[in-house]
Amino acid sequence: MRQAELWMRRVVTGLVVPMPLLLLYALAPAEIVMTAVAVLFVAHCMLCRDWGWLRQAWVVVAGMLWGEIVLSSAVMGGAHAVMQALCLVRYFLFVAALQVWILPDSRTRGVMVRAYGAVALWLVAGCWQQYLCGRNFLGYGRWADGALLGPLWAPRAGQALVMTALPALFPQAIRLALREGARGRVMAGGMLLGLVLTMVLVAQRMPLLCLLAGMGIVGILVPRLRGGLVVVGICGAIGIGVSPVLAPQAYHKLVVNFIMHMRGFAQSPYGMLFIRAGVMIWHHPWLGLGFDGFRHACPDPAYFHGLPWLGVAEGPYGGASGCNLHPHNYYLLMGTMGGVPALILFMALSLCWLRVMCAGIVPARDPQRLMLAVTCGVLFWPVQSSSSFLTQPSAGWMFMAVGWALAASPVASRLQCGVRGASREGGAALECPRGAK
Repeated sequence: MRQAELWMRRVVTGLVVPMPLLLLYALAPAEIVMTAVAVLFVAHCMLCRDWGWLRQAWVVVAGMLWGEIVLSSAVMGGAHAVMQALCLVRYFLFVAALQVWILPDSRTRGVMVRAYGAVALWLVAGCWQQYLCGRNFLGYGRWADGALLGPLWAPRAGQALVMTALPALFPQAIRLALREGARGRVMAGGMLLGLVLTMVLVAQRMPLLCLLAGMGIVGILVPRLRGGLVVVGICGAIGIGVSPVLAPQAYHKLVVNFIMHMRGFAQSPYGMLFIRAGVMIWHHPWLGLGFDGFRHACPDPAYFHGLPWLGVAEGPYGGASGCNLHPHNYYLLMGTMGGVPALILFMALSLCWLRVMCAGIVPARDPQRLMLAVTCGVLFWPVQSSSSFLTQPSAGWMFMAVGWALAASPVASRLQCGVRGASREGGAALECPRGAK
């Protein structure tokens, strides 16, 4: 039994480490990996009688959220929606597996840092190669809206760069600024400036804002980087200012398109989705529309209305043509699936996660933990446009970041100690390998 557990842990570690690369190029295998890790984690818990992680507050809230979505799907959807809702638990099991089984080991987390860092550098190189050569190594040019694809075939480079650079490259910049004096601060500023200019060229608004938000938080918490970050911000603004000449497609999307959307938000694609989701939640406040209810109900004329309680006048707001697969916001997605209760539970779950991640952080001592918490803080910021976390790659980036941040927290260490102690005291329990705990 002990040997089986040891091999299981080696297998899941081998599955998780390549996840950042899978989330770039192999979305179906990434989904399979998350499901396999969840199943193997349950098997591990049964072998080792390791159920202490269930007593965490976030697990309780996640269970309530899952139950609400299953109930909503049973009442408002069909058998297919119920099955999809039941399978949603795999994501929470995946997070728990990362927290208490796979990533508590600092050496494994170090491997993850290197894997994420390599992918971040690969994305930066791919973006500049496509910008300078016109096409990436796959033969693709810019996307129709002007976004750079980097080394990919779809406009996903921005999100991937944020999710890899924040936890992998930013801690290195912080260490340089703290340990290498003036020379280190210059090197850190150069590294961050390169990331900002790359993101400007990528021309995806939300990833750029998320990267800048992460930098702003770092500037507040790490005084030695503040001056360099101010310079980086000024240079980034200059980069946007000269983009009409050097990268007109990026300028059009980042500036012209953004201003148009803000001036007429209700008529913009994002505004239409916000209004449609708000109407759905208003009509079904207690149960929502079940799993993936937004996608199925969006073309229904019953929801072609305004939001008078928010001052949005009546109107079709795009009608069926204004629909999409999801409402482009995590909180609206939860609200449309499970109503206001699911929305509140998701907010509570986010706060539970962030509270654990932020507990006892000292930026100068552990920049890695700081940046993992910052990454998740940016991820759960409610006022943003985001993809659906029910599908890849968003699900992978999101739950990898959450599980990794929880595994690096002091709570994970206490869970390991508590489980080992319980295993020694209860003679019938299997004492698993120390590295697996």
